[in-house]
Amino acid sequence: MTAPSLILLGTGGADPRVAQVSHELRAMLQTVRPELDVAVAFLDQGYPRCLQVAGKLAGRGVTEVVVVPLQLGDAHPRQPETAALIAQIRAAHPGLRVIAAAPIGPEAKLLSVIDQRLRDALKSRRVDQLDGLVLSTETTTDVRSTALLARRARQWSTRHKLPCLVATGGSGPSIADAIRSLHAQGRRHIAVGSWFLTPDAAFVRQAELAHAARAVAIAAPIGAASEVASIIVSRYVVAAMDLIDIDEVATADERPARHLTVVGA
Repeated sequence: MTAPSLILLGTGGADPRVAQVSHELRAMLQTVRPELDVAVAFLDQGYPRCLQVAGKLAGRGVTEVVVVPLQLGDAHPRQPETAALIAQIRAAHPGLRVIAAAPIGPEAKLLSVIDQRLRDALKSRRVDQLDGLVLSTETTTDVRSTALLARRARQWSTRHKLPCLVATGGSGPSIADAIRSLHAQGRRHIAVGSWFLTPDAAFVRQAELAHAARAVAIAAPIGAASEVASIIVSRYVVAAMDLIDIDEVATADERPARHLTVVGA
């Protein structure tokens, strides 16, 4: 028996570079984990949609699927949109066992990628002085996710010994508010790190606001980094374990080791 198939669930966007990140992650995963059957789908503003991909997998005889949402700002494992999508797939394909993994979320290891993206931006802008940082993030309404993003900002601040504020495109402080707040403290050389996976519309809007507020440099999105691929595999493994039906295991020799030995992180 084979390991469950993996669907990378992106959010899509009008800019083709948004979808390209998902495809690059798929290629990366297939290089480092060739035993995995990896597909790409989009929740909105992109094709193919997840229901279509699941149907193709079911048509090929696949019986188990793990969906990993490619969201960096949300740590909640049961997002309403994803839960509704999983319910649709189960209704359309009763023979397909499908489960949603937790999103990528605000993982600490991504701070190293943001550092690299910001170094590239500083070099491009020929900036050699910094006295303040802003962490620009995706919008989230989940309290736990908001707290984790605030923790990441504190860790980033400690790492560089600079004040760091979080800015969101939603109900929290805007990026303009964050930069103004640092300016009010006498900070003049403020750079922006981007907690975004892709250059989607939300990232572009945040970048425009940061430029208008006189940020000295704005980091590119995280993109298809190896750290992201590593997190995807970890999320996949945890969710795949939940697909194991212990009641069907008759003896120790028949335990479903495929999830442990084939897809172990």
